[in-house]
Amino acid sequence: MRELVRTNDAVLVSAIEALLHAAEIPHLVLDQNMSVLEGSLGILPRRILVNECCIDDARRLLEDAGLAHELRPLPAGPATTDDAVLGGRLRLTQQRGGHRVGHDAILLAAATGARAGDHAVDLGAGVGAAGLALAVRMTDVTVTLVEIDPALAAIAAENIVRNGLAGRARAVVLDVRAPADAFAAAGLGPGAADCVLMNPPFNDPARQNVSPDPDRRSAHAAPAASLGDWVAAAAWLLHSAGTLTTIWRADGLAQVLPALDRGFGGITVLPVHGRAGAPAIRVLVRASKGSRAPLSLLPALVLNDRSGRPTAEAESVLRAAAPLPLAEN
Repeated sequence: MRELVRTNDAVLVSAIEALLHAAEIPHLVLDQNMSVLEGSLGILPRRILVNECCIDDARRLLEDAGLAHELRPLPAGPATTDDAVLGGRLRLTQQRGGHRVGHDAILLAAATGARAGDHAVDLGAGVGAAGLALAVRMTDVTVTLVEIDPALAAIAAENIVRNGLAGRARAVVLDVRAPADAFAAAGLGPGAADCVLMNPPFNDPARQNVSPDPDRRSAHAAPAASLGDWVAAAAWLLHSAGTLTTIWRADGLAQVLPALDRGFGGITVLPVHGRAGAPAIRVLVRASKGSRAPLSLLPALVLNDRSGRPTAEAESVLRAAAPLPLAEN
């Protein structure tokens, strides 16, 4: 296990434990019974430890909660890591700090429907996790990864090559809000895409705590109104019958639906629950350009059962690269 936080603030320990419990992250608090020996003076610090496999998720959770200053320093090491996803089907180089790939990107890829010969555009691609996961599942689809950060786009380009996808994928440095001529210069003209997948920043700084880390803040936080810019870019890229797939906070679904009102219909929503019996934490949303079909709600995906063990459906998606029903609608 790895040490996440060390503090003598019992209230802080309780707050962090609540966050970890809610996120289904296994952890252990050491020295919490030392108050008997120290006379309840709070002199000896408590240590919160997390399983090695979950340390990155735990650190992201606390950073997003505004508690980055409480985290123990990372051990010295290389600036990047080499990580396997989809049961080893996809290997990703990514930065050790800042935004790191999680379940959201893999779920987004699994929810994206594509057919043989389609061109998919991944907006806000980061190191390419979602777009490349789609390319691994659909071996006859081409993918363009669009990323505003040149450093992340360079890593995405490296990930394309190392996974043998150079013939079907490319990475471009481009702001989602860039003018049409900038998209065209990058080889992305109007109607160039059959499908767009995107994981926009969904933490509103006016409503949620945001990470002090600038890279994580850029990936996760933006004003609520910015979603309209992402949807507009997707609409411009898609041909007349193209589809858009996105992932968002479950408690923000009321923001997503109005943003899709202009130009999209046939909206299908798939809720994602972190644990059986708990409220949804994400929604996967698919919409078709120009459609007038009514909204539909699919049965939810549950990632973990009531005992905290991954469900068979979650394992098939996250490890075996199986598509979600949303991709097949």
